[in-house]
Amino acid sequence: MASEIRVLLADDNVEFARILSAQLRKRGFRVDVAYEGREALRRLQEDEFDVAVLDLILPDLDGIAVLREIRQADAPPEVIMLTGNATVETAVAAVKLGAEDYVPKPCRPEELEIKIRKAYEARLLRRENTRLQARLSRHEIFPEIVTAGGMHRVLELVRKIAPTDNPVLVTGESGVGKELVARGIHRLSQRGAAPLVDINCAAIQDTLLESELFGHERGAFTGATTRKLGLFELADGGTVLMDEIVELVPRLQAKLLRALEMGAFFRVGGTRQVQVNIRLIAATNRDIDRAVRDGAFREDLYYRVSTFRVHVPLLRERPEDIAVLAQHFLSNARPDAPKLSEEAIVALQRYPWPGNVRELKNIMERAAILASGPILSPEDLPADLEAGPLRPAAEPQPIGEPVPLDDVEREHIAAVLARTGWHQGKAAAILGISPKTLYRKIREYGLKRP
Repeated sequence: MASEIRVLLADDNVEFARILSAQLRKRGFRVDVAYEGREALRRLQEDEFDVAVLDLILPDLDGIAVLREIRQADAPPEVIMLTGNATVETAVAAVKLGAEDYVPKPCRPEELEIKIRKAYEARLLRRENTRLQARLSRHEIFPEIVTAGGMHRVLELVRKIAPTDNPVLVTGESGVGKELVARGIHRLSQRGAAPLVDINCAAIQDTLLESELFGHERGAFTGATTRKLGLFELADGGTVLMDEIVELVPRLQAKLLRALEMGAFFRVGGTRQVQVNIRLIAATNRDIDRAVRDGAFREDLYYRVSTFRVHVPLLRERPEDIAVLAQHFLSNARPDAPKLSEEAIVALQRYPWPGNVRELKNIMERAAILASGPILSPEDLPADLEAGPLRPAAEPQPIGEPVPLDDVEREHIAAVLARTGWHQGKAAAILGISPKTLYRKIREYGLKRP
């Protein structure tokens, strides 16, 4: 509101200053007047103003000198310069030094009112930006990541590497929050206002993935009736998040490597190179080092995508986060969410959480619906969580008649699928493989749901 806007008017023409300040007060502004440059600086030091309207010609310090001093303050007001026609060039120079705008004299009060309001809005935006910068330093750029300290090292590392433009590899099991970390890196980066385009390499057939990433030209293949822009083009100037990057087939690994090295690629069926400027964030739940050793993932591509590497720990490795995450998911599920009892917290912390944070979220959303009282007890949780403390690993048993490794793997996959009720996403998380790989092994071994 105008009544909240404080204005300092500095002009050595007493009559002009008297008339102009009266006109501004009629429009609801709170106006103080100074007739010299040093007096204006003293007023600014003693009190807080939103906008300073400065004449370029003052008897002791000119407006430019006053402007320079004002810009040194921690929370300076926005500055509007008053100028005669002969000094417009100087006023333009003042804008380059940080003045918000300038107004030729003699000025109309309604014109100056518009500029003051605009300058005040600019000041509010600057203040908001300052607050946002302070929030970044406290990791509030990660609103989705709830932690009581278990993710502190991860967030500290992200805060340091995000402002760079280097590729980042985020590793960790399914459900630990890799995508949230990747999105936080993007928001903290210089590309934060640009697009973040993500793709799950394990969820798309190999024959379609190249077109999704790089686009295609009309007639490139059957069904390609129009040109299609790929995700790399759509993300130009921003970030591409490639989840489950280890699932890329060798041919696409080679094309991706070249695209990253050259900053350019050909659309499927295209003859003209497309230039892009993107930052890559890759993620995987697989052991990428082993994939490199086994030849399943190119070593040169690995070095290209992992300038920085961020590992997101398992939920059971950060037990201090379990209670706060559980209560967070309860509160999101219903406004009158029950509170966790001490017994429920103990049960949650004993459980190994093979599905990590994703599994915890699923269980708490279900518990929020089933719980009837204000306190959530262990009885409101699935039976698996009441099994007691984690048991030590069983003693190795003597090996009987040797059997093929494929048979062992088949039986193990079948057992995990049975345990999870054939929930392939959860089973894949327990097995430490992607859903795409699990689906392939189900078909390979001829497993069928009972």
